[in-house]
Amino acid sequence: MRHLLDRIYLTAAWISAFMILAIAILISAQIFLNFMTRVFDAPLPSTIPSYADFSGFMLAASTFLAMPYTFRSGGHIKVSLITARLPRAAQLWAEIAALGAAAFLTGFAVYFIGVLIAESIHYGDVSNGSVPIPLWIPQSTMGVGMALLCLAIVDSLFQTIARREPVIAASEEA
Repeated sequence: MRHLLDRIYLTAAWISAFMILAIAILISAQIFLNFMTRVFDAPLPSTIPSYADFSGFMLAASTFLAMPYTFRSGGHIKVSLITARLPRAAQLWAEIAALGAAAFLTGFAVYFIGVLIAESIHYGDVSNGSVPIPLWIPQSTMGVGMALLCLAIVDSLFQTIARREPVIAASEEA
């Protein structure tokens, strides 16, 4: 099970990286088209339709899909100024309480993102750009990313309880 969860988090991170690369390619293509049209008066379209919308959707997807892997690898900011001064047993309970609260809050977010997606499907919400994209599509990537973050937090909570020590290393910058 451990290997499967780690592969899921890593796969989401790779999809996130691909989205960042796709944004760079899309924006570069838009810049190239503008350059060719203005400098060489080339008979090319000067704008990729809805490129800003697509870039924004991919940025949101990459942000949310990267969160579980970033969390599990200790990349999120973890303030340990107070907990580092606590006795070891109190540190463990503080970690469990923090993970429990985070699991609750991310679970809450997952639920309401699901409600948002259902409403977007129900009302047929689409983006305002020249290419109307059903909003449930980019919202779904947000929901998947948040659900995976919730899973990663619950995973870490159970591991912390089982091992009786934190499983996520504190960030060096914190």
